[in-house]
Amino acid sequence: MSENPLVAGTSEPDERVLEAALRPKNLHDFVGQQRVREQLSLVLEAARIRERTSDHVLLSGPPGLGKTTLAMIVAAEMNAPLRISSGPAIQHAGDLAAILSSLAEGEVLFLDEIHRMSRPAEEMLYMAMEDFRVDIVVGKGAGATAIPLELPPFTLVGATTRAGLLPGPLRDRFGFTGHLEFYSISELELVLRRSAMLMDLKVNSAGFTEIASRSRGTPRIANRLLRRVRDWALVHRNEHIDATLASRALDMYEVDARGLDRLDRSVLHALCTKFGGGPVGLSTLAIAVGEETETVETVAEPFLVREGLLGRTPRGRIAMPDAWIHLGLAPPADMPLGPGAASTPSSFDDEQ
Repeated sequence: MSENPLVAGTSEPDERVLEAALRPKNLHDFVGQQRVREQLSLVLEAARIRERTSDHVLLSGPPGLGKTTLAMIVAAEMNAPLRISSGPAIQHAGDLAAILSSLAEGEVLFLDEIHRMSRPAEEMLYMAMEDFRVDIVVGKGAGATAIPLELPPFTLVGATTRAGLLPGPLRDRFGFTGHLEFYSISELELVLRRSAMLMDLKVNSAGFTEIASRSRGTPRIANRLLRRVRDWALVHRNEHIDATLASRALDMYEVDARGLDRLDRSVLHALCTKFGGGPVGLSTLAIAVGEETETVETVAEPFLVREGLLGRTPRGRIAMPDAWIHLGLAPPADMPLGPGAASTPSSFDDEQ
């Protein structure tokens, strides 16, 4: 009888292949985002019937929800090669021209964080998306000339976490726009079941629920936590993963039952104990927890606001009643409970 690799600690020869396989290869295997999947499937099927390249696709939504995976699926469904780049890597129009001029017919170009592309590159992309042509400027000053370069038909898949930063002319050139939403616990359980099967892990239903409930509605986080639970089980020689084992493993990694990590709790604890629940400016709060302002605003704050634990007001950040309860503290009797406090834009912050 062969040893279980989880308990024996042996590494399967295709471990890296299994890790790569956690990313779905087609729309059928992609879990969640039902409306986006149905719409995208229709767009791709119509392109195959017409024997044309697919319309350009824009995917927006928070990190970790599957934008890169969907870009890979678009290429796989169209049986086309995939070229991957990112907005920050394209700082000059020449950078984009070099990429576009090397594309093959029907190729899928994936640009992650497309909103961070430079303005000259954006303007070049307008013509490339619409007319499959770019103008290469040769020379400088009065002697400069524009040489038109024809491009083969291609499909651009753009991904952004901040769709509002995309200029209107660029958004309008995408034939399909899909916004990805956070996953429910039941959807995350399906993601985890597929991953556990590919990783040859024995996890019961309660174990899946425990991990999913701490995953912040994000498949990337769910798979990462599953790997950490696997590591804990491996070291402690446990073959079967249940809710108790998953809870003990994630507690050790400082991920609590609601999905808050060390930074999240530090922000709430400082807000409640050092500033009496606020309001307090973002920069002051960041100094109190020893982090950069951008880290608090982009890493911790979105989840805390979404969970109703932190609010943003014209005067600064405030702790919501659930924050006190989650930390085991009693909220002050005169605590303001005004509606809509958590949705006020952070640009009103007095220290922003």
